[in-house]
Amino acid sequence: MFNLNNKWVIILILVVLALGLIFVWHKNIWEISTKDNLIDSDNQIQGEISPLSGLTCQNYQRRPLAIVFANDPVARPLHGLSQADLVIEMPVITNSITRIIAFYICNFPEEIGSMRSARHDFIPLAMGFDAILAHWGGSHFALEKLNAGIMDNIDALKNPANAFYRKNTKSAPHNGFTSIENLIKAAKKLNYRLENRFEGYLYAKEKNTQNEEDKILRIEYSYPYNVSYEYDSETNSYLRWRTNTKEIDANNNQQVRAKNIVIMKVLSEQIEGPYYNNLNLEGEGQCQIYQNGEIIPCIWQKSENNPASKLKFLDNHGEEILFVPGQIWIEIVEPDQKVVWE
Repeated sequence: MFNLNNKWVIILILVVLALGLIFVWHKNIWEISTKDNLIDSDNQIQGEISPLSGLTCQNYQRRPLAIVFANDPVARPLHGLSQADLVIEMPVITNSITRIIAFYICNFPEEIGSMRSARHDFIPLAMGFDAILAHWGGSHFALEKLNAGIMDNIDALKNPANAFYRKNTKSAPHNGFTSIENLIKAAKKLNYRLENRFEGYLYAKEKNTQNEEDKILRIEYSYPYNVSYEYDSETNSYLRWRTNTKEIDANNNQQVRAKNIVIMKVLSEQIEGPYYNNLNLEGEGQCQIYQNGEIIPCIWQKSENNPASKLKFLDNHGEEILFVPGQIWIEIVEPDQKVVWE
């Protein structure tokens, strides 16, 4: 009996050890596969990623900072544009001047600018990403809403925590700059929440694009604000140009490149003479997504009743379209502006 019991004890110990080894092996495999991201059965990337770019990011839970950039030729090259998670370009005068709002989560550019003033159309866009809006003054339409507390914002004209400064290498009003570190200090001084609540977009692993054709996407904003993207199938990236000149980030001398480009058609109407416009950004409209060298028709959608609602991009089944991990550019164009893929 004694020997029999010993035999079963040994067998039990061996079984426990075997189960332990299997558990450790599976745990190591799981950790290796999730070191950067998780990919589920639908090829959707999950895990500790930026909700605005889908890239692995130590700061993925940080609330986005939305910064208004100048787009005028005198302000170029801009600083920090290549380090944004997501960028929106849009007209601020119908068929004329455009401006940029760049959203930051992952990176900490030491210099960001040239900065410019806010417009009221920027507010629902920034609110839809749960962002803190950083701007250098604004139109009276925008400032009435911002000063009334419609959303968290950091205004350079008030300059909390000395977050903003001017550079003597550029002429006013194109010489306004800041940094992510400065803006975080200002946000803390203003007692703003710094944890992100934006649910994010959906992301999928890149496709093999070796057989895709290199093409150029041209967006015919009025000169000198017209832009183009040169698709490079080798890197599966869209290299950005403005007025036939490379869009260079002055911080690193690298050409700005996107992984996804959204063409979003929105009606623009002039208000208060030639100075300001109004974009119909609530509701829905037609759009196109350029990714992996392909075009995906889509519908953009944003609640008409809730300015903090998410800006969605849906396929013909009403499902959200998955983006390629990397920088997203949303190009808001007027319905009659030409967009050419050739």
